Amino acid sequence: MPKIVVFYDGACPGCVRDRAWYQKHAGQGVQVEWLDINGRDDELRALGIEPRAALLELHVQDEQGQILCALPAYQLLLSRLPGYRWLGWLIGLPLIRSILSWLYRHWVHRRLAREGRL
Repeated sequence: MPKIVVFYDGACPGCVRDRAWYQKHAGQGVQVEWLDINGRDDELRALGIEPRAALLELHVQDEQGQILCALPAYQLLLSRLPGYRWLGWLIGLPLIRSILSWLYRHWVHRRLAREGRL
């Protein structure tokens, strides 16, 4: 399976836990490069990702080099996990997608404000 790149906040304990969970559930053929966004502003901008946006939403680069963010990024990640593809489909349903997007943005803003990073 071709490699995807996940841009994550390595200073976020929840993000680090999510990465560990994903790696634990990934199969042998799942190829993911994990890239901590901290201290990589120029590299992010070169890919068309604003560093502030990278803090606020998950970004994933697919095999073709396209950058996905927010729930589409999570859907791509879940589509690679054996036994979790259905969850990627589920979070893409309109009502669920809207609710999860709102909850995620709220959680991230609260966390970054509490950490003084927003």
